[in-house]
Amino acid sequence: MGSVRIRRVYETSPDGTFRILVDRIWPRGLSKDRAAVDLWLKEVGPSDRLRTWFGHDPARFEEFARRYRQELDGAEAFAELEAAVRDHGSVDLVYSAKDTEHNQAVVLADLLGAR
Repeated sequence: MGSVRIRRVYETSPDGTFRILVDRIWPRGLSKDRAAVDLWLKEVGPSDRLRTWFGHDPARFEEFARRYRQELDGAEAFAELEAAVRDHGSVDLVYSAKDTEHNQAVVLADLLGAR
């Protein structure tokens, strides 16, 4: 498996990096060109219900991560993510949340063994 990093979608990635958007909703105020996303895996993002419950509250992150892992267990979208990572040498999981430590990309990177 190649190298996997997480990065806000508003930041640029080094040349040759495959960018995978892992948000269920397209980032507000960002054009497709500026996002420079190679693949948008909306279904790998947390369910609307879980995302709403979490509300980006750091105090809920541990429970959010546990519930999110349950959602991903056996999910076709996670298998697609694993395949995309396997097929590309350098991958950035991109997300729109302002909090760089408490978001779904952190959980996904952990599951992919990247952190």
